[in-house]
Amino acid sequence: MRSSDLALQRDASSRLLPWLIAFMVWLAAIALAGAMVLSTAGAKWRSGLAGTLTVQIVPVGGEGPEALDERTRAALSLLRATAGVERAEALPEEHVLKLLEPWIGKGAFAGELGLPLPRLIDVRVAEGAALDTAALGARLAASVPGAALDDHGVWLDRLLALAGAVEGVAYAVLALIGLAAVATVVFTTRTGLVIHQDEIELLHLIGAQDSYVARQFERHALGIGLRGGLAGLGLAVATLLLIGTLAGRIETGLLPPLSLSVVQWAGLAGLAIAAALISVMTARFTVMRALARMP
Repeated sequence: MRSSDLALQRDASSRLLPWLIAFMVWLAAIALAGAMVLSTAGAKWRSGLAGTLTVQIVPVGGEGPEALDERTRAALSLLRATAGVERAEALPEEHVLKLLEPWIGKGAFAGELGLPLPRLIDVRVAEGAALDTAALGARLAASVPGAALDDHGVWLDRLLALAGAVEGVAYAVLALIGLAAVATVVFTTRTGLVIHQDEIELLHLIGAQDSYVARQFERHALGIGLRGGLAGLGLAVATLLLIGTLAGRIETGLLPPLSLSVVQWAGLAGLAIAAALISVMTARFTVMRALARMP
């Protein structure tokens, strides 16, 4: 017998399948990339902000820089004398300007607006220390006018919870796409069985086993899965590169980094292989089950 006895590539039902698989791989890659970006950003937020506090000292009335510096030194003395505080350092003026520029603009503090520049103090809490941030904030406000304590842990937990929820939705979308791919291959394979039923019966009459017939569909599904998977992966890579380029033009720290590591890119590339494997395994299971029911 020849390596291929069924003209499956001529079936009208198979012509659209590579495009459907390409579209599903594209959607799956975008969802997976989004989940990986959120996971990486969450890990960076957690490691960078866990155990840190920020103290802001705003100018009061029309005081000059000297008075503001005096209140900053008083706040530093109070913080460094607090049990559980490992380190407290005032941020340089250049760093403060860089943090505030995305919100207010570059010339807000030196240009036409002439806004007074607040002082920021970065506080590191010792690991395992049971620091009462509410009490510390009240002491700061009472001792240093214009001082406010920002506990990152409160909003960081909310931000991580939101990121985790969105990440879970992305993985749910990925699972639904996988189920849709299986259903599509099952439908196409069953259609092919109906179209080639007479040929399959003839193969059985001349001694062909069910496994031989199944291999015909497997090879066909493998070719379709690879073509569709690679096409969808190419579209996804182009889309992600475009999004990364556009995001790189936004000069702000408000967005998480939209770059992927080598391992994450490899994970996206694995979607094309996964599409081919799903196509092959689904086709074999469908064919073997259908042939077992044939008289």
